[in-house]
Amino acid sequence: MSSPATIASNVETYDRIAKAIAFIRQHHREQPNLSTVAQHVNLSEYHFQRLFTQWAGISPKRFLQYLTLAYAKSRMTETQSLLELTAESGLSSPGRLHDLFVTLEAMSPGEYRTGGAGLQIRYGVHETPFGHCLIALTTRGICNVHFVDNTDEKIALQRLQLDWPSAKMIPDPTATGEVCDRIFNASHSSSLTLHIKGTNFQIQIWQALLRIPFGGLTTYQGLATSIGKPTAARAIGNAVGRNPVAYLIPCHRVIRGSGEMGGYRWGCDRKAALLGWEASQIEEHTRNLPNSCHDVESTMWC
Repeated sequence: MSSPATIASNVETYDRIAKAIAFIRQHHREQPNLSTVAQHVNLSEYHFQRLFTQWAGISPKRFLQYLTLAYAKSRMTETQSLLELTAESGLSSPGRLHDLFVTLEAMSPGEYRTGGAGLQIRYGVHETPFGHCLIALTTRGICNVHFVDNTDEKIALQRLQLDWPSAKMIPDPTATGEVCDRIFNASHSSSLTLHIKGTNFQIQIWQALLRIPFGGLTTYQGLATSIGKPTAARAIGNAVGRNPVAYLIPCHRVIRGSGEMGGYRWGCDRKAALLGWEASQIEEHTRNLPNSCHDVESTMWC
């Protein structure tokens, strides 16, 4: 599997791709062609196709098929079957395409009450294949990953301070940069521990999110059913929206029951980029498997 961090992918590239995705989502009824989209991001058709394929591993046309209602609905069904099989077998989580093994440790009740008193939190802002992100660490693990735009870095830091009001904040981009490489470079196995603050209910939901396989999709109702609380979909939606660790706790894999994308704490265009990129990695993984079938019906954009 190729990693977006191992190719010529940077924030400028992501910004162009996100802009292209936003344009196509806004104009899906007109079905803009490659030339129109390339012109919108100020690139020639050739350079846009080349840049996009380098980032995603597949062409823009193929990528966009993974953001259709038809694909979303089929993927939700497959994911539900996999999660049910996992539950029946007693495994804690399904196999993943990527080599990230994430464990979650909740803040102790005492630390929760005091807002992290006595903790030191090291933070830094880094480039990723999906834009800038702020990463924050305690001595026990990753406590926050927030995607940010350049203008939102100060806001992200303020939110981090609000989440951990009594902790000491220490800028340390060297430490967080090493963690950023481990998160977004899937060329080697990596075990990551999360040390997060949340209510018991939120922690339960975030642990359930960790069981969604790479490239999988589920719904708020499906998540509610999976934890034995089928009437709590609204509360679960609120907990999903409070996820403090983007990408690693994959709240981007939760969509509406209709197959539409729904909201995302870090922006719907970023959610589309994440989902489409994950789907493209599955295609690459299965491309040469015998008797594999991965054609996607092209329909309206979500």
